[in-house]
Amino acid sequence: MRFFDRQEQARAQTVRLLLLFGLTLLVLLLAVNAALALTWRVVAPGFNGYPAYFFTVNSAVTLLFVLGGWWLETSALHGGGVTLARRAGAREAWPASREAEQKFCNIVSELAIAASIKVPQPMVLTREEGINAFAAGWDESDAVVAVTQGALDHLTRDELQGLVAHELSHLREGDTRLNMRLTGMVFGLEMIFNLGCSMCEPGDDGHRSLLALPGFAIKATGSLGWLAGRVLQAAVSRQREFLADARAVQFTRSKDGLGGVLRKVAGQQSDSDGDAGIRRRSLQPALQHMLLVSSNTQGLWLASHPPLAERIRRIYGRPMAALSLRRDDGAVTRPAVIF
Repeated sequence: MRFFDRQEQARAQTVRLLLLFGLTLLVLLLAVNAALALTWRVVAPGFNGYPAYFFTVNSAVTLLFVLGGWWLETSALHGGGVTLARRAGAREAWPASREAEQKFCNIVSELAIAASIKVPQPMVLTREEGINAFAAGWDESDAVVAVTQGALDHLTRDELQGLVAHELSHLREGDTRLNMRLTGMVFGLEMIFNLGCSMCEPGDDGHRSLLALPGFAIKATGSLGWLAGRVLQAAVSRQREFLADARAVQFTRSKDGLGGVLRKVAGQQSDSDGDAGIRRRSLQPALQHMLLVSSNTQGLWLASHPPLAERIRRIYGRPMAALSLRRDDGAVTRPAVIF
């Protein structure tokens, strides 16, 4: 894998997508002004021009909703990485009493040095038997790396290194912070749509007011802006996943580390619950965009993660078969855990 080339491609694509995000906001401002201007011409008897500061006020109110929604959403997420991980059901790793967690903590410390970042708090999702992980935190001071019990049970040391390296890349590149900000911006775009919906709602008497006409215009433009924001946010997230994959190969100098993880996840997904003996819970929807592998299937345009097969192909340069977690006798491979 030419990981430096892959990193540059992902960064360049991210910049282009962020510019498109800014362009989407500008187009939304123009669309709202155009829709309201057309509405004014229709409802104003004997139209002879627009009121003073008509377009200025429209633009200011639109930005107020978008940026206000962004501020509200990001403020709600300022609990820190440890707080978010605990809400998801994770706890701090116990290296003193569990051999697998001691190995995990050692790997986090080793790779944090290689990535030149402060060592994040290692945490474990003990009730999740599927292979997965996530990184959270606004900056290095409150950063955490959480892995599932399934990752500790089913991954070799090299594979666990690849998984942790992927998550540390998200912290090193500021992906968690970027994703949170984009989430807030999309929420702000959604508020424009909600404003239009509220203006279109009928009153207690069942009749709509005169605000319904501009409300329909705002609702239409807001829905397009919100959808465009969702699509661009998902596209940015997919590029950051490609970047983190390439970074993981750079940090570990091994394709089989992260590659083995993704191939085992593919094998786990292809096995039925009864055959594989794996109990998988659905992690919180708010965490899906942070996970190594998301369980949400929203179609290509709104998916926060690239297809698993494509990620594997990029790492190895060719398609690779999934790896099963079962031994030849059908039992699930599970290392011993010391209590």
